[in-house]
Amino acid sequence: MLLIHNDANSKLAFTPDREKEFLNACRIYIENLKESDQLISAQPLVREGVMLSGHGGNWEKAPYRESKEVIVGYYHIKADNLDQAITIAKGNPEFAYTQTARIEVRPIKMKEETTEYLYPVG
Repeated sequence: MLLIHNDANSKLAFTPDREKEFLNACRIYIENLKESDQLISAQPLVREGVMLSGHGGNWEKAPYRESKEVIVGYYHIKADNLDQAITIAKGNPEFAYTQTARIEVRPIKMKEETTEYLYPVG
């Protein structure tokens, strides 16, 4: 899983042409991953939302944007190992268009070893 982190305001200064150029670069990146059969899914995340916390019926909702950095989207990819996933992540357009992008590259747990439970897939 590639979790795309960026400054909440990283693209506010984009001109409409720069925004269109960035979105086209993302489309090309996605299409290339699809063509090489390395993409399962990819979605941007809407910047607004809530942060939910609590337990025992005591719930708190807070605005999602409590920090300067937000998760702006994700890519669920196919990779043989962490190194291959890192290589795929390095090609993400966020790096070319902003200076505040960070990508969290993490394997997805498919099975609980202690219980043998298999997590559902797509």
